[in-house]
Formats: sequence, structure tokens, C-alpha cells
Amino acid sequence: MVKPVKIGGESTKVDKTKSNTAARHHEFQMNKSYGQHLLKNPLIIDSIVEKAQLKSTDTVLEIGPGTGNLTMKLLENCKKVIAVEVDPRMAAELQKRVAASPYAQHLQIILGDFLKVDLPYFDVCVANVPYQISSPLTFKLLAHRPIFRTAVLMFQREFALRLAAKPGDSLYCRLSVNTQLLSKVTHLMKVGKNNFLPPPKVESAVVKIEPFNPPPPINFIEWDGLVKLCFSRKNKTLSGIFRVGSVIETLNQNYKTYCAVSGKMGTDGSDEQMKDLIIKTLSDMEYLENRSSKMDINDFLKLLNSFHANGIHFK
Repeated sequence: MVKPVKIGGESTKVDKTKSNTAARHHEFQMNKSYGQHLLKNPLIIDSIVEKAQLKSTDTVLEIGPGTGNLTMKLLENCKKVIAVEVDPRMAAELQKRVAASPYAQHLQIILGDFLKVDLPYFDVCVANVPYQISSPLTFKLLAHRPIFRTAVLMFQREFALRLAAKPGDSLYCRLSVNTQLLSKVTHLMKVGKNNFLPPPKVESAVVKIEPFNPPPPINFIEWDGLVKLCFSRKNKTLSGIFRVGSVIETLNQNYKTYCAVSGKMGTDGSDEQMKDLIIKTLSDMEYLENRSSKMDINDFLKLLNSFHANGIHFK
């Protein structure tokens, strides 16, 4: 049986006036499938809003507002908040709370799954992210057009560290490279479990994501195909990764498709000649002994361009 917990109220200090105000305290059962952990520490909330560097003219997107502890502070600092909430109970509580404030006309609630709804225009995104949708949420934001100015997001700590990891870091991975291709990522602060109600099982952290505008002129599907392959064994040399039979076979099929469209064929179509072409490409770049765990964005861009120059594609 799930134990009901109280939500509402922005202060962690005992306040008899607030604690006796029924309108500010309601009992809910947290829905685990939604990853509901409400941020309750007002100092953390203030810090997040400060780091978002909001303007009075900004429209702010908030994901998973819960009962509005962060929402209320955002409304004090911007023109409008668009809150996307999947739980009708939370949406109703938020609507009720804001209706009793001076900001009633400055809140728009979109009831639905963030990953499925169409997003309107916004300048800044600020959110305590449901951890189970962290990765698809991040890339949905980065794919949004027009490009927003910045996002300040709370994630599970390990996920946040992966986003901001640099070449050589133990957590540097495909997620790091893909995110940093499209944006500048900055780790802002660690947030302990006890700042949430109910406390999650893991520590959290806040990051700032600033999309590059304009975005890099690159086919992201091709890029991700290369990066996914390279990070399948990130500490193995590229020579070792690209000599695997299944990899050569897949790239050869892609090569034949490319040649059929372009009308050019540089090999006899055999896997053996494709292997020779791949190894020559890596050798010409002096990348045979490179390892993905140590390569930066520019290294991967050069690698992709060299493969493309030889008709080798990753989709």
C-alpha cells in the first residue's frame, strides 16, 4: 500500500499559519509511474530560477510542475509560464493554487504526456524532470524549433554528469557527445535526496543546456549512427571496432545503396574490399588507434566527413 504524503507549501520550516491553512495542504498518493518527487526546498528553487536568468518578457516552459512550488517562483520573474503536466490531480491543484494569486492570467496548463504533446513557442525551459524520460525529453527539447535560449533542468545525478562529461571522463558516452554536438552543457549544482517529497532513491543535479543557434549543419541520424557504433565499445580502438564482421557487412550494404543512387562504385561490392576501404579511411586520418572515450566532437566530425568522402554511410 502506498502511504499518502502531504504536498504544497514552499517552506521546509514549521509555520503554524501555513500548516493550519487547509487550502495549501492536500493529501495525494504519489504516482510512481510518473516519477513524482516534488521539490520542496525554497533555497534550491530560488537558485534554479536565478540560474535561468529570466527576463520579464520571457515565456517559460515547465515540465512536470506538480503542485507549483517552482511554478510560483517562475511566475514572479517572467511574462508567462506554460506548464506541461500528465497527472490531472496535479494540474487541478496547480490551477487552484495559481488562481488565488496575482498570476492567474499568466499560467497556461497543457494536460498530457510531454513526449507526445506539441510544444508551443517558449524562451526558456525550467523543470524538475521525471527521471525515467530524461533522455527522450532532452532530445525533444533540442529538436524544438524555433530554438529556445536556455534550459535549466533537474536530472538524476549520474544522467546529469553524463550530459556534461568530457573526453577521458569515466562517464563520457554517446549521450555526452550527442548533447554537446547540439548545445553547451554546464553542470550547476548537486541536489540531495532530502530536498524532495517523497525523497527519491538517487541523488539529483541541475544542469544548464544552451542550444547552439544556428545548429550544426549535420545529418543527425548519420552522426548518431557513427557515434552509436563507436561507443558500443568506447575503450576499444577504432581499428578493432570497424574490423568486426557484422559492422563491415552493415556498412557495405549502406555503401551499395549509396552507390546505386549516386551511380558511383569504388569497390567490387565484397565485404573484404569494404573492410579495406574502412581501414584505409582510418589509416589516412591516423585514427586506427584512437578510442572513442578520448575523442572530442571535432574528432567525430572529421571521422564522419572522411567516411562520407569515401561513400561510407551510417544509415
